[in-house]
Amino acid sequence: MPNTSARPKHGRRTRRRRREDPARNELVSSSLESAQQCLFNQDYGTAFVHYLLVLNLAPMFKDFARESFRFTLFKWTEELDSVGRIQELFDCYEQALELFPADEVILNSMGEHLFRMGFRDEAAGHFHKALKLRPDYPEARENFYRVANWLVERWHFLMLNDHGRNRKYQQAIQKAVQSGCNTVLDIGTGTGILGMCAKKAGAAEVYACELSKTMYELACEVLTANKMDDSIKIVHMKSLEMEVPKDIPQKVSLVVTETVDAGLFGEGIIESLIHAWHHLLLPPQRGENEFQDQSATGRVIPAGATVFGMALESLEIRRHHRLCVSEVGSLSISAAGELRSPVSCSPEPDESMEPYTTERLSRLPGGYKALTEPFTALNIDFNNVQELEGLSSRAVQRIRLPVTQGGELDALAVWFQLHLDEDSSLSTGPEEDTCWEQAIYPVHSTKGFVLKPQDELVVEVSCRDAFLRLCSVAVLRDGREICLDTLQDPQNTEDPVSNQTPEAELCTALACLQTEQNQTKDFCMLECSEMALLNNREYHQSFSSALSKLISQMKVKCQNKEPGSGVQSDSADLLFVLDVSEGFSLLSLIAASHGHVKAFSSVEKVKQQEVLKRLAQSNNVPEQHLEFWLNNMEDEQGMLKRPSREKLWSAIILDCVETCGLIRQKLMEKASLARCLLEDGGSIFPAKIVVQGILVESDTLLLESAVQGQEATLGFNIAPFINQFTVPVHVFLDFSTLECKHLSEFVELFVLDLMESTANYTNREVKVQATSAGRVTAIPFWYQIHLDQEISVSTLSQNSHWKQAAVVLQQPLRVQAGDWVRLAVKLQKSAISISAHIENPPGPMEQ
Repeated sequence: MPNTSARPKHGRRTRRRRREDPARNELVSSSLESAQQCLFNQDYGTAFVHYLLVLNLAPMFKDFARESFRFTLFKWTEELDSVGRIQELFDCYEQALELFPADEVILNSMGEHLFRMGFRDEAAGHFHKALKLRPDYPEARENFYRVANWLVERWHFLMLNDHGRNRKYQQAIQKAVQSGCNTVLDIGTGTGILGMCAKKAGAAEVYACELSKTMYELACEVLTANKMDDSIKIVHMKSLEMEVPKDIPQKVSLVVTETVDAGLFGEGIIESLIHAWHHLLLPPQRGENEFQDQSATGRVIPAGATVFGMALESLEIRRHHRLCVSEVGSLSISAAGELRSPVSCSPEPDESMEPYTTERLSRLPGGYKALTEPFTALNIDFNNVQELEGLSSRAVQRIRLPVTQGGELDALAVWFQLHLDEDSSLSTGPEEDTCWEQAIYPVHSTKGFVLKPQDELVVEVSCRDAFLRLCSVAVLRDGREICLDTLQDPQNTEDPVSNQTPEAELCTALACLQTEQNQTKDFCMLECSEMALLNNREYHQSFSSALSKLISQMKVKCQNKEPGSGVQSDSADLLFVLDVSEGFSLLSLIAASHGHVKAFSSVEKVKQQEVLKRLAQSNNVPEQHLEFWLNNMEDEQGMLKRPSREKLWSAIILDCVETCGLIRQKLMEKASLARCLLEDGGSIFPAKIVVQGILVESDTLLLESAVQGQEATLGFNIAPFINQFTVPVHVFLDFSTLECKHLSEFVELFVLDLMESTANYTNREVKVQATSAGRVTAIPFWYQIHLDQEISVSTLSQNSHWKQAAVVLQQPLRVQAGDWVRLAVKLQKSAISISAHIENPPGPMEQ
């Protein structure tokens, strides 16, 4: 081949001008014209192909065509998304980023799609790149904050702030290493803290693995900052995929891990330890031989665990997991059928259901009542591989629990004691000052069951699929067993099967079996927040009253237009109401129940639509007066449009607040479009949202938001790296149980007017007077949702399905009673930010 490094023999030549290619220019020109024509005709797929051709052949058109290309890309990928062509969608974004690799808008949009599809690590990377290109890009910043809550969950900060837990792990690791365990594997390393403890204790070789890309990269940064990147080998993979000598050169003598969740086994610790014992760990110590070489045997920290539980009564748990009302918003819901939350435990695994949820019982709104004493549900030895392998095949254990207090059975709560070694342990119990929540196994009996003192509750414990499963199956009362699964009348204390002949017992059992099969087939699943919303009488009654007022006014208006015409049955004369609430909503049906209304629901799931149809029939709402809007929609973005060419909407119901406590994204854009689609006199529900807040001092919010203090964690520099994922707004907050000191009265922070666009703003300064001395660490906030001028609902209500949120200040602000604090409140898209400083001298309160 030619010597490409040789110097040219001749002097500098004049660069020959590239010859024009008329055919190429004609192709570019015609393709650009075709792209613009297809865009005008809303043929976005063809327009996208033409733009790709033009910009690849003629890159000089990039600046000219950038905005049109972006618009085409977004419209085309929306269409691909709506029909499930996901691979093509991402192919389009990859092609777009080849042309515009530094386009922050395209990067952010691709990140949004990735996040919706569940690719959170990848989404975070795209949002982070967009922010690097444009640090003041509000959409990317808001998205990054949202994804950061998923990628680095708040318990990471709590755990690193839990000095007692950290010291106990460090001491157990130090003890093991000094006894001869000189090769260590840290499974699920997170920030790398346990692996660094092992290295600091003197381990010769330390390895670590981490599945999360975000946490793996963070751990690499932490190791480098602590000058351990050369002495600790970390790999980005599951421990289940690790092999010797491919990934680590030899089997290790110690595995350290904390891959446990509130239900102990939920993060797969059983499977990972079985694999480790067979493939990554040296064989365990045999017998009680104290002189056996520790470096030749394997062990695990933690060494094992003991699981505890108790039965409890809690209205908060009840209203999130089962139907508690028979009527909402003037509708009878007795015909709804069986409704379940997605949290349901049975001895047989069910992939559609989660066996448990989690709660911090010490901060449970409304508290709880213990109905039994704590009991031991299970013991497990992590250093016994035969016990680990036999866990899933263990026989179902039936435990009889004496009832110590009367009350309605709502759930079983579970926690555990983690035995790090023979001398040290950690407890996740509800009375402990710990970073852990407790696992909650809710009871789904529709009518509930009231336990009485002297009863015995029968609980079954199993681990069929390596998940801990606890089920309340029966109550022993006065020598009779009452089966909770087939209970028809919980107040009837008579034994339903006592004194029956064998033939009668068989018939009863078959009948129960048939009933259970039908129920399993026919039940409808609602998310926990949807169930809590359905149980909120106040919310539905408020909407019913506001809708009734509006509908009455619109009916009078129609009659005044046509005096003496009377109410017509023709659908053209009906009032049209659109409910675009997220998830399951009864509001469309409540509107239709007022008569002379055709309501459109945005409920998508077939089972949920069937529930609404049954309720419509049982409440005498004509079938043709309830329509499922999205059934006929190819593009969800087209949800807000005219119901027909002749009609406009009388009312549009918008879902304004996310369950987590934040304003929904693109709310104001939806409101702007909705205003254009209202008939004269029509209304958006809600009409206005008032953001309210309060100054508080709360160490809890600080501990859950960032690693606190100037001291290194166990001597390691971790805080600056994990604190990159600190987000300024804390979500899913229960303000009623938050440990905090109130430093002011409630104050109005911001107003969003969905009916009057001219009344809105993006920045506001508010002055609030401190009522007590202290450190302002956060401003919790919530919403007063005004349906009209007289009727409103609060997201701070005791029965609300919404949680609250809080802005956590970067630096606490010390105040004295009487000080005036100036709050600068900003709303960018749907993200609220607040800064605070002392106002001196005091000025008048802002009205």
